[in-house]
Amino acid sequence: MEGWPLFYQNRFKKAQQGDQKAFLQLIECDKEKLYKMAYLYVKNENDALDIVQETITKAYVNMGTVKEERYFSTWLTKILINTALDVLRKNSKIILLKEEMTEKQSPIMGIEEKMDLLQAIEQLEEKYKTVIILRYYKDLPVQQIAEYLNCPEGTVKSNLHRAIQKLKQFYQGGQVNEQGY
Repeated sequence: MEGWPLFYQNRFKKAQQGDQKAFLQLIECDKEKLYKMAYLYVKNENDALDIVQETITKAYVNMGTVKEERYFSTWLTKILINTALDVLRKNSKIILLKEEMTEKQSPIMGIEEKMDLLQAIEQLEEKYKTVIILRYYKDLPVQQIAEYLNCPEGTVKSNLHRAIQKLKQFYQGGQVNEQGY
């Protein structure tokens, strides 16, 4: 892979052949980025660590499916995103039950209570949250985001635009609700 030192190219080949030590050395390069991205999705240290662990396990089992070493990081990130979204879907079922119970017990919080940007992003629909994180946190171009998400570039651009509009509305006194607005 261009830009990868020979050491990592050799590790990639060995990892594809089932060398666990070589695989762990490859993962070592990305583990901090993986954790930060997982944390942006779930806002919980334990869940983020679980997502990273599950991502690494899935990657190890499927390492042979990476066609070229230059796609390794992209492939690993895609596994993490899908794993994080699975966890969010699973947890959203639990959260909905908790919200139904607490809505009956406590009033809705006032708009005057400020939330920081990460809290606002957290409330966006998954499709908006994902494109915001990939574009502005990972600093990926629209084309690469489209590849990660298996969707047209136009869809990524539309989702980015809508997500930014929703965040602007939030900061202008609105509130991002359960529908991602």
